[in-house]
Amino acid sequence: MMDPETRNAALAAFVIMLAFGLGAFYLPTVMLALGDYSTLAAALFGILFVAAFFLVFWLRGRRQRRDE
Repeated sequence: MMDPETRNAALAAFVIMLAFGLGAFYLPTVMLALGDYSTLAAALFGILFVAAFFLVFWLRGRRQRRDE
């Protein structure tokens, strides 16, 4: 059985992964649409999407270390 703190962390990670999973599913469609407008905009959007994935977990880790 999980304690409440571990369960909350697992639930938060699941929600974040689900949100980014759905975003990754639609990422090619969005990038192709942006690519019709500007290749640079499409590339920046892809880079920002991947960077945001790591940024969310980095910020969450910082928050958890601060709360200890």
